[in-house]
Amino acid sequence: MVIRGQRLIMEAESSMQTIMEKMQSHQLRVGFKFEGFQYQLGEFRLRVGKVVPFGSESLRGIVMEMEYLPISSVEISQLIMSELFDIWKAALEKRSLPGHFVRVEPKFSEYGLSDQYTSQHTAVQYADSLAHMVPVDSSSKTMRN
Repeated sequence: MVIRGQRLIMEAESSMQTIMEKMQSHQLRVGFKFEGFQYQLGEFRLRVGKVVPFGSESLRGIVMEMEYLPISSVEISQLIMSELFDIWKAALEKRSLPGHFVRVEPKFSEYGLSDQYTSQHTAVQYADSLAHMVPVDSSSKTMRN
């Protein structure tokens, strides 16, 4: 669970969300589920999934996560992933597909995370990706901060 406004990351059982709502310490504004597949080719792992709101089948977006397994340093891997992202983006632009291909680069240091990649980094990445998919109007601007 990531609470972006307070820059908190918490690992807990799925029932924790319900407990927090009952205690009125946190209210879920929007809930999404990710459904997809994982592929591995050599030292690269690719996860691709659709993002849909709970209780709906309307597609909100597609998330693609790339991982280069030999490197666990966030700083070093960003250089390699940046090049790979540019290649994917150029290939997709040639196809004239609807939508936008966006690279999300969270500021892990704001959450107190080290340079060594962990599951907490993944949680922050997914939370930031979702923030790009949630529509923003004047009443919900704080949700993306």
